Amino acid sequence: MFLALIIAFVPSFANNNDEDDKNVLLLKTLVQNLNSGHFSPQSIDDDFSEKVYNKYLERIDVNKRFLTKDDVENLEKYKFKIDDEIEASNYEFFDYASKILDDRINDTKGFYSEILDKPFDFNMVENFESDAEKINYVSNTKQLKERWRQTLKYQTIARVYSMKRAQDKRLAKAAEIEEGKLDGATTNDEVEEEEEEIMEDEEAEDLTFDQMEEKAREKVKKSYDDMYERLEKLNKADRLNVFINTITGLYDPHTNYYPPKDKENFDIQMSGTLEGIGARLQDKEGYITVSEVVPGGPAAKQGQLEAEDKITKVAQAKDEAIDIVGMRIDDAVQMIRGKKGTEVRLTVQKIDGTIKIIPIIRDVVELEESFAKSVIIENTELGNRLGLIHLPRFYIDFNDPNGRMSAADVEIEVKKLMAENVDGIIIDLRNNGGGSLEEVVRMVGMFIDDGPIVQVKAKEGKATIYKDRVPGVLYDGPLAIMVNNFSASSSEILAAAIQDYKRGVVIGSESTFGKGTVQRFTNLDRSVPVAMAGLKPIGSLKLTTHKFYRVNGGATQLKGVIPDIVLPDAFSFIEIGEKENDYAMKWSEIEPVNYEPLAGSLIKLSDAKVKSKMRVAQSEEFALIREDAKRRKESMDQTAYSLNFNDYEKFRIDREEVAKKYKNIVKPFDYIKVSTLDADLKKYKTDEDKLEKQEKWYKQLKKDIYLEETTKIMSEI
Repeated sequence: MFLALIIAFVPSFANNNDEDDKNVLLLKTLVQNLNSGHFSPQSIDDDFSEKVYNKYLERIDVNKRFLTKDDVENLEKYKFKIDDEIEASNYEFFDYASKILDDRINDTKGFYSEILDKPFDFNMVENFESDAEKINYVSNTKQLKERWRQTLKYQTIARVYSMKRAQDKRLAKAAEIEEGKLDGATTNDEVEEEEEEIMEDEEAEDLTFDQMEEKAREKVKKSYDDMYERLEKLNKADRLNVFINTITGLYDPHTNYYPPKDKENFDIQMSGTLEGIGARLQDKEGYITVSEVVPGGPAAKQGQLEAEDKITKVAQAKDEAIDIVGMRIDDAVQMIRGKKGTEVRLTVQKIDGTIKIIPIIRDVVELEESFAKSVIIENTELGNRLGLIHLPRFYIDFNDPNGRMSAADVEIEVKKLMAENVDGIIIDLRNNGGGSLEEVVRMVGMFIDDGPIVQVKAKEGKATIYKDRVPGVLYDGPLAIMVNNFSASSSEILAAAIQDYKRGVVIGSESTFGKGTVQRFTNLDRSVPVAMAGLKPIGSLKLTTHKFYRVNGGATQLKGVIPDIVLPDAFSFIEIGEKENDYAMKWSEIEPVNYEPLAGSLIKLSDAKVKSKMRVAQSEEFALIREDAKRRKESMDQTAYSLNFNDYEKFRIDREEVAKKYKNIVKPFDYIKVSTLDADLKKYKTDEDKLEKQEKWYKQLKKDIYLEETTKIMSEI
């Protein structure tokens, strides 16, 4: 059937250039692979067309600063025709939308220069709405220019505030030193605190308010000069990638098209050997968003960058920061990457709306820090010695049969802990985004004698049951699995299996991430007929092909794994996870398989739940964590900002003062002792760098309230 389709459109190539020919071939090949290989193929109909139309407009004008109502009305004639164009490999809607967008980019190019040439009146009482979903497309050019004025004023007021705040703090500190209240010395902690609080402009010169306002406008103008320069460099292929991924995104959020260059970038990121900051990024509604901070990488060591942070600007060391909102992700990545030892400064918007500048020294992302490792955790008040295995991901080296494998490494750590005669083992899967299915199956097998572990099902046919293939149990003692909102995929399989078998207790956030789907890469070139080989390469497709199911028949998709004992965290009131992604695949269930939960295990779990709940209710730290979670939710919901400077300044200072209350909620627990395993002592004694990293990790563990509570739960089950 597909060959017939290919033959059918060969004659149309005669009047096109190679780029057009390749684009026609790409769309045909892409749709064929989507509908033949995806777990949930879509009907290419009017409903699909409308979804593509709405999503594409959102992606090309996320802040509604380019298109007008008239533009949208002109494009609406395609709302229910895109499906027909896809079937015919026709790009008429895409081409027309691109032309309109190019026209509007040209129209608005003069807006920002004209507006920023004059001082803003910050005494006026007016508000700016930052959430594009709460505003409509404007009716005419006059209204469009007014939207730009408000946007530019908001960006300027933020810069003025940052400069004034930094100067006020600097002058106040100088006055205290002069009066003898301070000796001028600064601790490392104070320096770090100031780097967090003083977001911008570290210049020593004193400026008047008008001078700050002028300088802020200059900086905003420079950022837009850079933005329009980048926009002018965009070519048809750049825009086409956005359009194609709008189509793939309607199948599910993890099905993506990768042009040849992007696939290479993906492979580099997955290898963990590039020189950069050590963070995985994604384009989320026009914002370059951190999806994961790679354990052991420069960003993780620096400690301030977090998942869900939106990177809004990038600066090379002390150079001027460049606005990257709306930038192509590969261009943004190229700016963030760099040679080992160089500095990049990221301006990020935190999930609670606060803005921080985060300086990171680039380095080679060290794989060693991404591997399993373990320590002894002793609660001296309770007298229990527990082994903690930290597992950042379920890694495997497909290219080297002798390479590091997560299951083999965890087995080594378990044996070392058993040699230490620990009272129990904790496996920390917090922020573990998943990885190899085979590795998680092997890992679960270490803790159960035999039986099914997970079911994996394609769109048709029966589920494949992955079983423990190694008879016997490596470790049969007390076991706890720590998870959080960002424990995903393979992490959820392990937690679910341990929970279903009642082999151990799962402790953590209200639920795990909820990603219960499996992806594989398909090289689209393999579907290209020999007669069209000259048009290759056309790229790759990351395709969702299967779903995970627990042995009890339920999917981890959307629902994730609900821990046996739930602890409050900073995201308790914020909706995050797979369920928040557009077009996420639905939850479903299949027939359970025969498995035998361990008889007599976890008989004290109910009592442990009650005791943990009481401790949490009486804990001042957990009370503050709950308050902070509410504050974060309220801050995230705050999307309208005053453009009157006095009101804006009061709002920002009030927010910062409130945030200070929650900055260091948990202090180190003096009764939590962290120590190195005997088997690892030599390794750390002979490597100062490793020893320094280990000691830093120990400090974090000593004030980890979730780990502290887990040690108590382990003494009760």
